[in-house]
Amino acid sequence: MPEDKKPEAKITDIRRVFNGFFKVDEYDVEMDKHEGGTRKVTRLVFERGHAVAILGYDPKRDEVLLVNEMRVGLLAAGDYPFSDALPAGMIDKGESEIDAARREMLEETGLVLNNPSIIHPGAYVSAGGTSERITLVFGLVDMSKAGGVHGHAAEGEDIKSVIVKSDDFIKHAESGALKDMKSLVAAFWLANNKTRLQSLYAAGDGIANDNGKTPPVKKQPPKP
Repeated sequence: MPEDKKPEAKITDIRRVFNGFFKVDEYDVEMDKHEGGTRKVTRLVFERGHAVAILGYDPKRDEVLLVNEMRVGLLAAGDYPFSDALPAGMIDKGESEIDAARREMLEETGLVLNNPSIIHPGAYVSAGGTSERITLVFGLVDMSKAGGVHGHAAEGEDIKSVIVKSDDFIKHAESGALKDMKSLVAAFWLANNKTRLQSLYAAGDGIANDNGKTPPVKKQPPKP
């Protein structure tokens, strides 16, 4: 294949092979080979939908809100199943990422997410096997009101709020103690942006509601 030509792939057929709470589809794909020519492959894709994860931060207290619950994937892998991670959930049909972030924060922690903004438009969880894409949203929360156990009992949710200092959150990511990928990404983003965030909100008085008193998070202009 010429170096200036990008390889392409196209779906020729799709078959649903499992149709439960989650879906599994079998795809027939015709794809270019890097060294020229084409080939046909069949791949299974776990269809879960797209999701949002929320980095809730209180700049006055310099704290981050995580949640702890049993993760069956960890249990299946032989790891300790109760882990800390960002609040997160699936985006409902017709729902925006921001609306989903507000809803999930309230459902999983009982807290209102103020001044939310998207800090990453979406990264794929494991692109070789699932189409799920997770958008990362940053927002302000009042950590003086954090605590307790939340979630929908009818859905088997038992979600405990976990309050951590931002430095500890970042250290846990760097040490490998934090094992949730979306939370790792958020921790490294916070490490790069915490000084700016604290400066941005320094003039405010704690957590403001969405009334324009607290400025939204903005990207810094690139350095010359």
